[in-house]
Amino acid sequence: MAKEHEEHLRIVLQILKEWNLYVKLLKCKLWKEDVKFLGHVVRKEGIAVDPSKVEAVMEWKRATSVTEVRSFLGLAKYYRRFIHGFSQIALSMTKLTRKETLFVWTSECDKSFQTLKEKLTSVPVLILPKQHKPFDVYCDALLKGLGCVLMQHRNVVAYALRQLRPHEVNYPTHDLELARLCLL
Repeated sequence: MAKEHEEHLRIVLQILKEWNLYVKLLKCKLWKEDVKFLGHVVRKEGIAVDPSKVEAVMEWKRATSVTEVRSFLGLAKYYRRFIHGFSQIALSMTKLTRKETLFVWTSECDKSFQTLKEKLTSVPVLILPKQHKPFDVYCDALLKGLGCVLMQHRNVVAYALRQLRPHEVNYPTHDLELARLCLL
């Protein structure tokens, strides 16, 4: 792995040199075991959620308005690729954000909120895909949503899920099965 990293580094520095671009080596962090980047921690084992974000989720209080629901779902959706069945779990909360819907926090919303918090604080590490290795894609169309899991060597690379749109609820099964292919 170190040889591969060294070769990639050499290529990047060569390109910078060819284009007369410079980097300040004091600001560069090379040969690190892990790097925090945009709310994620990237390691050789894979990608995980930044622990400081997990702490913020654990301290999140129950929503009392549509704005607070949107705020929580915004954070949660950023990490949805880590959570299997995200769209199904978030469905009751998502319904609260629709126009002309009265804000009523139900026990179903509370269950959804607690489940999302739990899943966000115990998310798996997603592996980094290996370029010339085969992938497996598992897809399914359900009555409430569409989902896919991208895997490599029986390890999850990413989840892709979404809720059905209002007009899709009436689709026959074969049309839903075709729609799930759009997730890819």
